[in-house]
Amino acid sequence: MRLTTALVQRAFVGTHFIAVAAAATTAQASSVAPLNYFLHAAGPAAAPTMRLGWALAGISVTVTVVIAGLLIAAIVRKRPAATSDSLNAEAGGMRWIYIGTGVSSAALLAMLVYILITLESVATPATHPQLTITVTAYDWWWKVDYADDPSPARNFSTANEIHIPVGEPVKIALKSADVVHAFWVPQLAGKTQTIPGQTNEQWIQADRAGIYRGQCSQFCGAQHAHMAFDVVAQSPADFNVWRDAQGQAAASANESSVAAGRHLFAERCAGCHTIRGTDADGLQAPDLTHLNSRRMIAAGEVTNTPDHVLDWIEHAQSIKPEALMPSIALSANDAAALSAYLATLH
Repeated sequence: MRLTTALVQRAFVGTHFIAVAAAATTAQASSVAPLNYFLHAAGPAAAPTMRLGWALAGISVTVTVVIAGLLIAAIVRKRPAATSDSLNAEAGGMRWIYIGTGVSSAALLAMLVYILITLESVATPATHPQLTITVTAYDWWWKVDYADDPSPARNFSTANEIHIPVGEPVKIALKSADVVHAFWVPQLAGKTQTIPGQTNEQWIQADRAGIYRGQCSQFCGAQHAHMAFDVVAQSPADFNVWRDAQGQAAASANESSVAAGRHLFAERCAGCHTIRGTDADGLQAPDLTHLNSRRMIAAGEVTNTPDHVLDWIEHAQSIKPEALMPSIALSANDAAALSAYLATLH
């Protein structure tokens, strides 16, 4: 019965996610369908890779067609009649081997040169990045640290949502807190692994405003496929407004209507989560100071609505089995109080 309930919940979440994705596609194609990177690139770090993908796909198709043609020709070709004990050597066979080896070697060499040229073209941005963001991969979510500003008020942590200014290269310092992951925003850049004990670097740049989906592309465990994030590209002015707001502590929530929820959060959630401006300073889970400013929760698993947040708290292990977030049993009164408090975290 418990398994059936879990499957029903997963089916509901999956259906809801598909519906949300379809709606987002209508509103803005870049926010979903990450495999559109084969057709669309939104930044200078992705465009050369897209063209390389076209070239490699074209060569692969050509090779497939040639091999299929040769196979068909070999099948329909009529050999001269010969006795079963004949050991006569066939003439001319080596010529095709020489031709095939020569053409293949030339094609492979040309592909290698083109790949190296592409790697060089995306190795460094045209201008020095003015913004550096540190992204740490966890099983199975992304911690995002903005810590490069001289003003401490503009430095903070968030989760699963990276905001960048349009038209500017952004340096991404990549770390891992547990196993090997891979940071990939298909329409903005290629893949870079996050390796425990090592800091790797990548740069991304968006030429136009939009929401670009990112994904872990290195198998990292049971919820690897559900380890997504958003890159939100904004105008420089909008980005600065967002960063100033994110750097602020949580608004005071001492009103009687939410005091019970705040107390409950301190008792049940503060060991893992941080809410700046309160005593909650946990470091093992996402910073929730500005929870309601985010589009998605649970690393892209569900949309950020009060009902989904509460459902995630109570059924995390049904929605995302084996995640470190436990399912927390709440009474009706506790659920209402906690939901009311979390709704204040803008």
